[in-house]
Amino acid sequence: MRQERSAPLARPLGAAGAGRSAGLRRAALLLALALPLAVLAAVLLGYVRFASAIVSREPAAVPRTDAIVVVTGGSQRVGDAIGLLGAERGSRLLISGVNEKTGREELAKLNPSARELLACCVDLDYRARNTIGNAIEARRWVRNHGFRSLLVVTSNYHMPRTIAEFAHAMPGVRLVPHPVVTDQIDTGGWWHRWSAMRVLVPEYAKYLAARLRSLVETDPETSRLSVIIGGRKPVSSKPAELMGPEHERRSQVKSGPHDG
Repeated sequence: MRQERSAPLARPLGAAGAGRSAGLRRAALLLALALPLAVLAAVLLGYVRFASAIVSREPAAVPRTDAIVVVTGGSQRVGDAIGLLGAERGSRLLISGVNEKTGREELAKLNPSARELLACCVDLDYRARNTIGNAIEARRWVRNHGFRSLLVVTSNYHMPRTIAEFAHAMPGVRLVPHPVVTDQIDTGGWWHRWSAMRVLVPEYAKYLAARLRSLVETDPETSRLSVIIGGRKPVSSKPAELMGPEHERRSQVKSGPHDG
């Protein structure tokens, strides 16, 4: 009689346990599906905010800062930066990321009215290899001159990442963005123009990487992450005084003519 009473009690307990186990599996499955969707939604929302915040017009009023830094990558950037130096928006200009074959004479040919400014008040950085390197070299330049505020010149779509990198490298320096807008890339139609998305989507990914990297590293100059994300060391290992066409000409003069 005791066995007959205990048999029906065992079935409901086993069914309840199986039901709880199935419920936990469903909850885990829903969580596994919901988490990637939430991350994707956050990334898409971030992209919308990133793209819509990019200015489509250059600022009408430009405040004065201690100095100006322009990141190379477009001819109009350098011309605008030299114009800002001529308008006394800063006392000195750093052109960061210059090609080793480009010297002051080449820049003077492109900007003939700024020949005197190029001779007296412009420094050329040949060592920076990417935006991380631009920030590192700008920091060295700022510390060398004792500047406390910078007018940062680059393309409008490149400005968020540039400011993020500069702020990470120089947290005590006031940064004033001066975005350069060109007709070549129309960021105003970022939601339906493939030409805009082709530029902005990779730029947004790089911007996210820069922001996330700044949370875990203390100094981009000594960080392994800077090398991994940038694909190489952000700054050339060559000494600054041994780079550029001026150094090549000096070397040729010192070595003298060679017999053929």
